Amino acid sequence: MAAVTKSYPLRAPCDEDFHRAAVVSYRALSARVDAPCETVVRFARESDSTTGETLNTVYSVSSSMHIDIERLGVHESVATVFPARVLVDSLEDLPLEVDAIGDGEIGACDAVVTLEYDDAMLECAWIHSIQSGVDRFPFETLEDEDTILTNSTGIHGQSVGETVAGYLLAFARRLHDAVANRGDRRWEPPAWDEAFTISGTTACVVGTGTLGTGVADVLGSLGVRVTGVRRSTEPLPEFDEMYANDDLLEAISDADFVIATIPLTDETRHCFDAEAFAAMREDAYFVNVARGSVVDEPALVEALEADDIAGAALDVFETEPLPEESPLWEFDEVIVSPHCAGFTRDYGPNVGEIVRENVARLERGDDLQNRVV
Repeated sequence: MAAVTKSYPLRAPCDEDFHRAAVVSYRALSARVDAPCETVVRFARESDSTTGETLNTVYSVSSSMHIDIERLGVHESVATVFPARVLVDSLEDLPLEVDAIGDGEIGACDAVVTLEYDDAMLECAWIHSIQSGVDRFPFETLEDEDTILTNSTGIHGQSVGETVAGYLLAFARRLHDAVANRGDRRWEPPAWDEAFTISGTTACVVGTGTLGTGVADVLGSLGVRVTGVRRSTEPLPEFDEMYANDDLLEAISDADFVIATIPLTDETRHCFDAEAFAAMREDAYFVNVARGSVVDEPALVEALEADDIAGAALDVFETEPLPEESPLWEFDEVIVSPHCAGFTRDYGPNVGEIVRENVARLERGDDLQNRVV
């Protein structure tokens, strides 16, 4: 199994998605680091234990990826999103045993596909997360145990993009009011100045990775002007304008919709706080399809109570399921969905395509797609 052999602290500028581990060719760095030739390298951002300075670190990793996978388990936790059997059936032609498993069977597997993390998975050579977000997995422990972690980045852009478009259309066309009125058998059209069209509005998407570009692509097709916020201002084709992270407050200050699609990191925790909501327009809507903890929920509640923003569509929360006593349930202008923005009947087969590709790469000894650890 691949093992870390040496690290090299660098003081080079970060890549756009430098917070994510990335496997790259040694040849691209041969002029910068003194690493053995038969290696690949992995980037990480770390804090120096002595000075506290954040360094860009390169780990030299053995390029040999010859791992024997004889049994792959599809963990029962995936049932939150799709039946385990759906994925098992889609992988039935692989040259290995694929089974739906519970907690007690993890140790009998060489690899596992999962939603949740369990310490028993450290006995596996490879863990694949069915989500893009992997903040529930203990990176350092996985590295210490030489357990590979891959994720499902790349499969959620369209589904999440369409969900976000649905939120925006619901607010603009007052569809959430119609649904609420139906429950009371109440015939009540919107006021003359309530409904609007989203064509010509501006949406600021904070986070321009797979989710963000998927959202931008869908909204752009509906005539929405889409701006983005990322580490650099380097343009992307899906966005009409780009802002750097340091300019977040400026970026969201004139948007009709502010949409969070950023991963959860130490830097992004409570990124949307009282200052951010104060910077938004009073007629603007906030959407979160990222992670619950990128939002300071008490600050969001205060902004809604004070009418500092028009409303919010929330798919993720700091505590899930959202507690019954949460005030977020009480607002007419808040749409709550149960962490399902990426759901689609094709979810299982889409995950299967990544798993299938990585099984083939392991057989060839190639770098894995979407490798995180």
